[in-house]
Amino acid sequence: MEFYERLKSQLDQVHTWPSLYVFKFIVPAERQEELLPLLPIGQIEQKLSSSGKYVSVTLKAMISDSDQVIAVYQRAGQIEGIVSL
Repeated sequence: MEFYERLKSQLDQVHTWPSLYVFKFIVPAERQEELLPLLPIGQIEQKLSSSGKYVSVTLKAMISDSDQVIAVYQRAGQIEGIVSL
């Protein structure tokens, strides 16, 4: 929880909400379909790694507040093998 409290503080210092926020994830290709429904509506770009094992997912979305950002990271963090950037 301390990590998310610190993240919330940092997000609130840098952003004026609502704000365009960019999420970046690297997820095993076979788990990509688990991630997409967890993301808010926005512009999604996906790129398959050269080995085909991983997918890079970038989402640009209007976010209402830092709590919404944290909720996305917490939900995505439940996916095995995901890396949040």
